[in-house]
Amino acid sequence: MKKITIPSILTGVLLLFNSCSTNPVTGKKDVILMSEGQELAMGQQADPQIVAQFGMYENPAIQRFISDKGQKMAAVSHRSNIKYEFKVLDSPVINAFAVPGGYVYFTRGIMAHFNNEAQFAGVLGHEIGHIAARHSAQQQSKSILAQVGLIAGMVIAPELAQFGEAASQGLGLLFLKFGRDDERESDELGVEYSTKIGYDAKQMADFFLTLQRKQEESGQSIPEFMSTHPDPGNRYKTVQQLAAQWQQKTPGNLAIGRDSYLRMIDGIVYGEDPKQGFVENQIFYHPELKFQFPIPQGWKYMNSPQAFQMAHPEGKAIMNLTLAPGTSLEDAARQTLEGYKLTPVESKNVTVNGNNALAVVADQQQEQGVIRTLTYFIQFGGNIYSIMGITSGNDFNNYFNTFSGTMTNFKQLTDQSKLTKKPERIRVKTIGQSTTLAQALQSLNMPTNRMEELAVLNGMQLNDRVEKGMLIKVIGQ
Repeated sequence: MKKITIPSILTGVLLLFNSCSTNPVTGKKDVILMSEGQELAMGQQADPQIVAQFGMYENPAIQRFISDKGQKMAAVSHRSNIKYEFKVLDSPVINAFAVPGGYVYFTRGIMAHFNNEAQFAGVLGHEIGHIAARHSAQQQSKSILAQVGLIAGMVIAPELAQFGEAASQGLGLLFLKFGRDDERESDELGVEYSTKIGYDAKQMADFFLTLQRKQEESGQSIPEFMSTHPDPGNRYKTVQQLAAQWQQKTPGNLAIGRDSYLRMIDGIVYGEDPKQGFVENQIFYHPELKFQFPIPQGWKYMNSPQAFQMAHPEGKAIMNLTLAPGTSLEDAARQTLEGYKLTPVESKNVTVNGNNALAVVADQQQEQGVIRTLTYFIQFGGNIYSIMGITSGNDFNNYFNTFSGTMTNFKQLTDQSKLTKKPERIRVKTIGQSTTLAQALQSLNMPTNRMEELAVLNGMQLNDRVEKGMLIKVIGQ
């Protein structure tokens, strides 16, 4: 969380009209409830919100790489007529996604897990394929009035969704789930486009194996990339077959680009970047803004430049920390409540670990019942922070102590080990002698408990042979 701002509240819904348009990929007529102009406008509206939500990864070489490859691939796509933009976001999650209108995003998390240019190119082609076939526009048409409420990778009860940073209509586009047919079509396009610009598309299939291993390593039922990209059965085999077919049509050598890619990402931040805030032992620390507070035991959480979000594992309650608007506690409370259309029930001035604060209980009446919030507005370090807890009116008493336990333990961060914590980074090393990956990692003093993680990061097995002079990825600072 670098610069945090109060989320914008999207108050309007696009007026879309039923129209048939020709799918640029299939040539068939599709019913899409928006014109191409509306689709482009939607992307233009979503892009600044996405960048604000995640932040751009500040690495000119990597940003230039994705833009150069993206524009080259867009030129051979079925929708080369529209303007494309390609960006790497400052997020540790393993994800890549596209929104209508030509906007494609990769996280630094996924960039760290590719092991060659061809793997990257296959996924890039897959994302351009979603835009070329207008999949996002079709999905948005099917759920035009739906609110997507994803916080910490979980679906929140619909009546709570509006309070989530990722619940706005614009950002909801990120989380549209494509069906098997759309995914299969984008896989086919990823193979076609990456082959056409000279890459070995079989490497794209190999990256699916890395994703599966990452899922097993994390113990999550759905890793981030797969949450927006369902993996149908036999996907690996299908992509291998498609790649072989395209390679028969394409004479000449196809590039893999392993060493060039690894040298480019040498030094990329791996995992959480402490300067944006980080979690240790259920405590959130922000070294740059110099504060800390506890996270309720067992709650999920998600950090972004805009906000730090916490969610009950069953979705019954959520908490958000953001920077509040206004120049005084009272002004901050007024603007926040007006923005969320909340009616104050009671408020009182309090002190939180020596900091002036205002505690406010407020409601919003909905068809499903009352939503009740507890918000602490806290003056600290020249800013006013809002920590808002949200649940149903019926559950409010059950979560009041949980909410206040986090809010009243907001305090200044003074621990030097947390204030000076540095991020981990990918470091690329040259193998000194032929051996196994496990032995090579041991010789580079990698910790035993991270060996499997490093094997996945390298797209290899620990007993795989590595040759003298070969490049591999390790983790350092």
